[in-house]
Amino acid sequence: MPAKKIVQSGLRWLVVLTTLAACTKKESYLAPANDLVLNIPSHFPSPVYNFETDNQLTIEGVALGKALFFDPILSNDKTISCASCHFPEAAFSDPGKAFSEGVFGRLGSRNSPAMFNLIWHPSFMWDGGVNHIEVMPIAPLTDFHEMDMDWADILSRLNESEFYKREFKKVFNDVIIDDQKLLYVLTQFMATLISSNAKYDKWARGEVQLSPQEQQGRQLFMNQCNTCHQAPLFSTFDYKNNGLDSIFLDEGRALITLNSNDLGKFKIPSLRNVELTYPYMHDGRFSSLDEVILHYTDGIVPSPTLAEELTDSFQFSITEKKALKAFLLTLTDWEFVENDAFRP
Repeated sequence: MPAKKIVQSGLRWLVVLTTLAACTKKESYLAPANDLVLNIPSHFPSPVYNFETDNQLTIEGVALGKALFFDPILSNDKTISCASCHFPEAAFSDPGKAFSEGVFGRLGSRNSPAMFNLIWHPSFMWDGGVNHIEVMPIAPLTDFHEMDMDWADILSRLNESEFYKREFKKVFNDVIIDDQKLLYVLTQFMATLISSNAKYDKWARGEVQLSPQEQQGRQLFMNQCNTCHQAPLFSTFDYKNNGLDSIFLDEGRALITLNSNDLGKFKIPSLRNVELTYPYMHDGRFSSLDEVILHYTDGIVPSPTLAEELTDSFQFSITEKKALKAFLLTLTDWEFVENDAFRP
């Protein structure tokens, strides 16, 4: 398997993953299993990540990845799982918390991003410090403030578990658990987290109508917000300085690129399910959508790297603000957040 590089920011650590355990015959790497085909929404673009022979998507692989996602065995003190900071009912965000709590009560330094439609993301983390979905879990698993695990200890724990040896054998025809297999099955589960059935989507497919207020909000959104939050994913996944500060306590993307032109830039989040993923921004400074809308009308802070789209503040009337919020609420995918397939 080709080497993949990872860079995690925050001046906490820098990792270059030069190898992942590989098998000489990829066609024999997987056990006979029930193949699973993802239902890619017809109004979505093609995913960035596609499942090929070396990570064949299977029912058993997804089930194993799900078990690991909800299991605190992957954290230092065995109290924190991936789901501890990514709740299914909140679109896999950590609602109400600016910073999530990791092992031993340690707090992170950035807001936990929501997790859905991940196979469309070209990079991960607020600063884009991880460039591939398969290796994205390494960041939280090994971060001191999150799960604080040594990679060798993770594999040791799993290889001592009769349950996991049995389950990995179902997927890979091998009881030996290595880093590549672990990352493959986590990727398989994360790939299934597709959110595409909000009221907006049903409108886009011609199944329902938007209210006059929602239609007004959609038009305002298309005129003012769509440059960065492009439908249907509602993000370009680019990096922008959205006018939060002029002095950057968190340098954002610049920590990765070492380019001063990237100071204060962070990954544009998807606005899907935004009703549920509060608080907002990389540091969780805004607790409500009303505060976010107010920021873009009255709170933009100028700086040399400010996004050019924000050099002129938005001018929304009270009625227009209400309409914009009404449209944003049409992006909530209740079928996704209530899906038992994503629950423990």
